[in-house]
Amino acid sequence: MVQGKVFLVGAGPGDPKLITVRGMELIQQADVIVYDRLASPKLLNYTRKGTERIYCGKQADHHSLPQQEINRVIVERALEGKKVVRLKGGDPFMFGRGGEEAEACIAAGLSYEVVPGITSGIAAPAYAGIPVTHRDYSSSVAFVTGHKASGKESEIDWERLSSAVDTLVFYMGVSNLPDIVKRLCQYGRAKETPVALVRWGTCENQETLTGTLETIVEQVQQARFQAPAIIVVGEVVRLREQLAWYEQRLPHVVTA
Repeated sequence: MVQGKVFLVGAGPGDPKLITVRGMELIQQADVIVYDRLASPKLLNYTRKGTERIYCGKQADHHSLPQQEINRVIVERALEGKKVVRLKGGDPFMFGRGGEEAEACIAAGLSYEVVPGITSGIAAPAYAGIPVTHRDYSSSVAFVTGHKASGKESEIDWERLSSAVDTLVFYMGVSNLPDIVKRLCQYGRAKETPVALVRWGTCENQETLTGTLETIVEQVQQARFQAPAIIVVGEVVRLREQLAWYEQRLPHVVTA
């Protein structure tokens, strides 16, 4: 039997037009698509007739398929001789557990390819008018997981992040926002530091909320602002007022 192959494809941040050319080619050629919640469902319209579609979306406290099961599915289908596209929101290796899926392929003796995608940590702020670096405001940026694995304490070096990095971008951090703010202030970030949350970045329902470390937790609670959202902390957030280009097209977008 001819052995199949696994392709770990980044679907981009939400807008289906932001997928790479290589990523689109593989979607059109795939025998099996294993896709998650943050990959635009519009991309499935480009699959061939008969392509098997397997949903493995994850939300807080609810996974349609555990990661171990996802690994098993992509390996099994590839061992059947199929071309398997694992379609992942953003970039496969940016907090996407793509590394674990690549390890599963290696353990099974399977060939695989990684197709990078535009990560939401850059794209969502850009669509909100916030460059994560800027010569006058920020010469360093850190991408940080804001999500705590079940039963584990945070291993983040909060002291170093607070003092040594200009712009902080948190993924999956909305539910832990109070703790993030507390830690940053505890280790020296000024309470006046600007903060922005961008929900569903690059999509038609994008929402942006801005404040400071002192005010943002209450603002999020009052606005009932929910995940999925990227959190940006740093002086670059001030640029949003003049650079917010995308939301000018979307009069219904919630901004504050």
